[in-house]
Amino acid sequence: MRKNIINSQERTPACRICSHGILSPDGESVLCVKTGIRQLDSSCRSFKYDPLKRVPERAPTAGGFTKEDFEL
Repeated sequence: MRKNIINSQERTPACRICSHGILSPDGESVLCVKTGIRQLDSSCRSFKYDPLKRVPERAPTAGGFTKEDFEL
C-alpha cells in the first residue's frame, strides 16, 4: 500500500468518507453506487478514500488565560 504524505494517519474505512457513496438527504445513511444503501460506519471491499468528504477535528481552544499571564 502506498504511503500518503498529506494524511499520514490511518483512516478506518467507512462509507461516509468513501468516494463511491453519497450522503442521503436524511443524513442517516449512505447511497452507494456499488452496493446500494449502507450505514454511515459500514464499509465494503470497494472502499476508496475521498479526503474531501472527511470532517476535520476541531482545533483545541486556547482558554484559561488571565490578564496577569500577559504582564511582564
